[in-house]
Amino acid sequence: MISSENLASLSSAGGNVIGSDGGKIGSIGQIYADDETNEPTWVTVKTGFFGSNESFVPLQSASQEGHDLVVPYTKDKVKEAPNVAPDGHLTPQEEDELYSYYELPSGAGYTGTNTDARTSTGTGTDTDAGTADRGTVGHDTSGPTTDDAMTRSEEQLHVGTRTEETGRARLRKYVVTENVTTTVPVQREEVRLEREPITDANVGDAKAGPAISEEEHEVILHEERPVVEKETVPVERVRLEKDTVTEQHNVTEEVRKEEIELDDDSSTERRNDR
Repeated sequence: MISSENLASLSSAGGNVIGSDGGKIGSIGQIYADDETNEPTWVTVKTGFFGSNESFVPLQSASQEGHDLVVPYTKDKVKEAPNVAPDGHLTPQEEDELYSYYELPSGAGYTGTNTDARTSTGTGTDTDAGTADRGTVGHDTSGPTTDDAMTRSEEQLHVGTRTEETGRARLRKYVVTENVTTTVPVQREEVRLEREPITDANVGDAKAGPAISEEEHEVILHEERPVVEKETVPVERVRLEKDTVTEQHNVTEEVRKEEIELDDDSSTERRNDR
């Protein structure tokens, strides 16, 4: 349970109320404390434009996170809470309505009079059907919190979850350069000297020119050279997917409960009449 001093400091520091999904619900408004124990039980959340609306949220399972107050409810859940005027005091009927809406056990931490029929302090009479015909035994010696019976209360542990950001994963594309070696066949022309004797078949060509002269004959040689072209083509699609993994976490917290015992200091003296 967060103390009244811590709640007051959060309110003065302009703290916010954070929902179970990690989103801001609104700013901290008024703190409501129990009339009998003076323990904080409710806080109002300012929502709407310029904080024009105030909704009540129970402090039973709230926790402090920096200057903010974290509650196990979503923003929609809080905004749809019963419309109760934040006029400085909650009636038992209003508090019963709020406890019912938040699915919490009623009768704990009232900011007014306990209206439960079995422990009503309005008349001082037990109206439970099983004890309606039984008179009051003894009287109260400890204060105005009991009548003819004591109420035993205990704290109950309500554990919820909230979503927090634990990290981020991203895809990043960058360019790398690598050497690719490919073998390609190439062809080239080489000159080769051929000599042929004079025969009846080529003697005419041999005598077609001058008898003695200086001449040149030229042959053009060719060869193939590798030609490299690069083409960009898509090869695959890459995306990020999220998987939800469920783990079991053990939560340990202290809870208080009241015990009632009988303290009988009476003594019985027996006397034999002669």
